[in-house]
Formats: sequence, C-alpha cells, structure tokens
Amino acid sequence: MSQEERLRDIQIIARRDGRVIVEDLAAHFSVTMQTIRRDLSELADQGKLQRVHGGAILPSTVANIGYQDRRDLNESAKAAIAQACVRDIPNGCSLFLNIGTTTEAVARALLGHRDIMVLTNNLNVANILVDNPQCEIIVVGGLLRRADAGLVGTITTQAIGQFKFDLAVISCSALDEDGDILDYDIQEVGVSQAILRQARRSFLVADQSKFRRRAPARIGSLAQIDGFYTDAPLRTDLQAACQGWGTNVTLSDATQRA
Repeated sequence: MSQEERLRDIQIIARRDGRVIVEDLAAHFSVTMQTIRRDLSELADQGKLQRVHGGAILPSTVANIGYQDRRDLNESAKAAIAQACVRDIPNGCSLFLNIGTTTEAVARALLGHRDIMVLTNNLNVANILVDNPQCEIIVVGGLLRRADAGLVGTITTQAIGQFKFDLAVISCSALDEDGDILDYDIQEVGVSQAILRQARRSFLVADQSKFRRRAPARIGSLAQIDGFYTDAPLRTDLQAACQGWGTNVTLSDATQRA
C-alpha cells in the first residue's frame, strides 16, 4: 500500500471512529509506529487531523467534512438504515427529505414506492427520484449550496411553510449524548426546524458515526422525533429517555424496536 492510500484510509477511520490510535494503525497497516506518526504529522500539517497524545482526532467541531467524503463514509450502513426506514413509509403518502447523504439513501430505497409525493431541498434527492414514475417531486426554492446541492436560507424556510406533509425524514451531522440533534450550518438548522414544524410525523436517519461527532448548532431533540433509524444500540440512558419520549428506535440489522 502506498502512503497516499494509507493517508486516505487513515482519514476514513478517523471519520468513522472520531479518533485514531498510533498502535492500532500500525497493526492495521502492518507498518511501524514511527511510520504512522509521520503519516499523522503530515495529515495534521494539511489540516485534516489534529495530533493528540497517542494518535489524532478530527480537527474541528465547527465545519463538516466534504460532501463526497460523507457520501463514501459508511455507505453500506446508510443503505441498510434507509431500507429499515422505508419499511415504515406507506405508499400514497407525502413526505419531505432534507439535505444529507443518508436521506439520499432513503430516496434510493423509495424507488419502488407508489403514489408518493416527495418534497425536498436536496437536488440530489430529486435527481434520484426521477427514476420513480410513481413519485411526484416538489423542489422547494432557496440559496443553492454548491458543495452538496442543498437549498438553504430564508427563502427555503418560507417555502416549506406553505406545505403540510405526512412525514419528515431528516438526517443530521451529530447526535449529542442527551439526544440533541445537531448540525454545522446555521441556515440548514433553520430549514430542518421548519421541516419538523410542518410534518405530522417525523423520522431521523443517522448512522453510528454521528454519535461520536460534535456540531455547534441545535436542530432539536429526539424527544420531537417519532422514529429514529440507526445501525448501533444507543447508550442505556439515552435509550431509556427515548422510551419515555415515545421515540421508537429501530436498528437496521434487527427487527426489535424499543
């Protein structure tokens, strides 16, 4: 394996786990710890990781990673979460899908649904659903964020207020230990809050990497969500809180619901 390939894989592991350990990486790549330290120093110099004692962590809690990197991260887990989610989405309903690579996975999983109306502020979602002739697509307007083809801002929020839909399916950038749903972009947070206000029911789709990330802006709480679809069990205290809130938690690799 070349250094370039190793640096790429180290970043993937860091995004998945939130941090990397020198000894673990040396064993994983079958190289010396000195080699890994040089790799981490190079990634730190590039601003892609932050060195800490014994390893490295993601460098910031105020900026999201790139869209293509997010799309490639935990791709199979997102697909499984999407499949679990769409089993609870009936034919003949109206729903909103927001910005996010996991909601894009939900869009792909909806290609077999019939007589649905999908509203979205995500041009990628709209392009995916073009292949479903049984889906009416409404794209709400707004400021185009070129990085991920999302529409955000005041115009988007106002446009969402003109609708009332059966279901909102949203994703997020991070999930705090107390169940707060978080994101990096203040404008996107306002849009997500508007989506939740206009939905009769709401689902959150998020893989376990979101449990280990931190973001500065609060969308809301799992207490506001009817169904949470993920790929790993929650902490015992958060699971108990979800039960008290009436938030159903569905694991993508299990049929049991809490």
